[in-house]
Amino acid sequence: MFEYEFMRNAFMACTVVGIVAGAVGYFLVLRGETFAGHALSHVGFPGATGAALIGFSPFFGLTVFTVLAGIGIGLLGERAHRDVAIGIVLTLSLGIGLLFLHFYTAYAGAVTSLLFGNVLGVSQMTVWILAGLGLACLIGLAIIGRPLTFASLQPELAEAKGVRLESISALFMVIVAVTTAEAMQIVGVLLVFALMVAPAASAMHLTHRVSHGIAASVAIALMTAWISLTLAFYTDWPTSFWITALGSLVYLAATRVRTRRVR
Repeated sequence: MFEYEFMRNAFMACTVVGIVAGAVGYFLVLRGETFAGHALSHVGFPGATGAALIGFSPFFGLTVFTVLAGIGIGLLGERAHRDVAIGIVLTLSLGIGLLFLHFYTAYAGAVTSLLFGNVLGVSQMTVWILAGLGLACLIGLAIIGRPLTFASLQPELAEAKGVRLESISALFMVIVAVTTAEAMQIVGVLLVFALMVAPAASAMHLTHRVSHGIAASVAIALMTAWISLTLAFYTDWPTSFWITALGSLVYLAATRVRTRRVR
C-alpha cells in the first residue's frame, strides 16, 4: 500500500488534518458552535468555484472565503442571535456556488470531489500547504487556549474577569475556518462534520477533562482517518464513506460507554 506515492500523500494529509480537526473540533463542540462550523464548509463552496471561474486555485478560493466568513460569524455575537443569519448565508452560499458552476462548466466534473472530497488525489505540494496551515492553527489554538476554555465553560465569569469574548470568538472562528478548509480536502464540503464533530463528540462521552478530551478527540480522528484510508484501498470504496461510517460507529460506541458508566 505504501509503495504508491498517492497513498503516502493521503496518509500524510489525513494525519495533519486529523490532528488539527480533532483539537479544534473539540472546542467547537464544547462551545456549542457546530452549526457555525457546518456553515463555514458551505461558504467554501462558492469560494472554490468562484476562484476556478477566474483562473485561481479552488483551494485558495475556499480558504479565503471560509476565513472571511469565520471572521464575520465570530463578530455576529451570541449564538442565539446569529443562527438565522448563518442559516441564510449557508443556503445562499450553495446557490452562488452552483451559479458559478453554471458559468464555467469545465469544472462541473470536479464538483463531486469538492463536495465529497478526494484525499487520494492530494499532491505532495498540497500536503506541505496543509501542514503549514495546520501548524498555524495549532499555534493559534495554543495562544488562545486558556481564555478560550474559560470563555467556553463560564462565559459570564470570563467576561467579568476581563476576557474579551467577542475577540476570542472571532479569533477562534478564524482557526475553525482554516481547519474547515483543510478538512474539505479530505471529506469535502458536505462531510466536514465527519472529521471535526464526530471525534470530538465521542471524546466528550469518554472524559470530562478538557486536556484528556482534546487528546481523545485527536486520537479518534487519526484512527478513523487511517483505518478509512486502509479500507478504501482494499475495497475500492470512497474514503469519505468510510470516514463517515466509522465516525458514526465510534460515536455510538462512546454513547454506550457513557450510558454504562451512568448506570
